[in-house]
Amino acid sequence: MNIAILGFGTVGVGVYDIIAERDDICVKYVLDIKEHSGLTAISTTDINLILNDSSVDTVVEVIGGLHPAYEFVSSALKAGKNVITANKMLVSSYYKELTALAYENNVALRYTAAVGGGIPWLVNLERAARAAKICEVSGIMNGTSNYILDAMHTEKADFDKCLKVAQNLGYAERDPSADIDGIDTLCKIVLSANIAFSCVIDKENVDVAGIRYIKDSDIAVCEEMGRVTKLMGFAYKKEENISVFVEPVFISEKSLEASVHANLNLITFEAEHVGRESFYGFGAGRYPTAYTVVEDCIDVAGGVKKAYNYVMEQPVIDNTDISHKYYVRTQYSNEWFNSLKTEKCGKGVITECISVALMHKFCKEALDSGKDCFIAGIID
Repeated sequence: MNIAILGFGTVGVGVYDIIAERDDICVKYVLDIKEHSGLTAISTTDINLILNDSSVDTVVEVIGGLHPAYEFVSSALKAGKNVITANKMLVSSYYKELTALAYENNVALRYTAAVGGGIPWLVNLERAARAAKICEVSGIMNGTSNYILDAMHTEKADFDKCLKVAQNLGYAERDPSADIDGIDTLCKIVLSANIAFSCVIDKENVDVAGIRYIKDSDIAVCEEMGRVTKLMGFAYKKEENISVFVEPVFISEKSLEASVHANLNLITFEAEHVGRESFYGFGAGRYPTAYTVVEDCIDVAGGVKKAYNYVMEQPVIDNTDISHKYYVRTQYSNEWFNSLKTEKCGKGVITECISVALMHKFCKEALDSGKDCFIAGIID
C-alpha cells in the first residue's frame, strides 16, 4: 500500500513514525504547508502531485479543520483514492457528501480515530450495529474537558486555573472553545449516532451545553450530592424517535464514568441482546491517535472498501422525550423557569424532572441575553 499523509503536525508525524517500522505500508508523500527535509517520503506542498499519482491508493488526512481538508479529501475520493482521516469536524460536517463520494467511486472512507482517538470505538460500534439493535450511545468523548473537570474535583482549583494547566500540558488549544463549549463532543456523538442508528444527523439540530461557565461552587454542590461532574454526549433511539444532545452531568460517584480521570475517554453503547459495552482509553495524543489511523490503513489494505454507513436518511431529532432533573445556576429567569418546582442548592437550584429540549432552550436564552448560565443534568 502506498499512502500520502496530508498534514505533518502531531498526528501526521505519529503516523509516519509508526509506518516507518512496517514493511507492508509505504509513505510515498508527505504534504504540508512547508516542505520537510530528512524524510524517506517525497515532501510536497502540491496536492495535485498526489492526486495525479496512480501509485498512491490511499490518502491519510490529518490536517484538521474544514478547509483545505474538505477540498483535499473530496478530490482524493473523486480521484479513486481511499481516504482515512482523524478529522471529526470534517466528517461530521460533510458526512452525507463524503460518504456518497466514497460509494460512487468504490473506495474506502474510514475515520476510526475521529472518535475516541486511540480507542477502537467506531469499528466495534459498526460491528455491533450489524447484528444488534442499538438503543443508546453515550460517553466522555473529550479529554480536555475531562481533564479540567477532574482537576477541579481533585485539586480544588477554579476553572480558569485548570484550563491554563491543560493548555500548558498541550491538552487544550490556545482557543479552547471547541472543547469547553462542547463542539468537539458534538461532532463525536453525531458520528457515533450516525453509525449506531444508520442515519445522517444534522449537527445544527443537536442541543449542546458546555462547561465554560462552571465554577468551583458548582463542583462543591456536586460533591455534596455524592456525584462527579462530567461533560458527556448522549444519543438514544426509541422506536423511530432519535434524541441527541451534549451537556455537563452530575453523575453518581459509583458510576463507571466517575472513575474516568485526567484526559481519558469512556464511550458506551447499549444494544438489545448485548446490554452495555464500554470502551476506555486515550481519546487523543500523537501515538494513540496515529495508531488507530494506521489500523484503518491495515484494514483498507486487507480489502475493506467502504464507509461505515451508506444510509442517507436524515431523522428529526427530538429531545422532548428525554427528561431528568437539572442543577441550574444563573441570574436569568423567565416565565417558564419561574413556573418550575425548584429547591435551593448552593448558589443554584435543582429543578423538577424536565425535558432536555426545554432546559437547553432556557440555557441558550440566558446566554444570548448576556447572562452566565451553567446547567448539569442529574442522571443515574
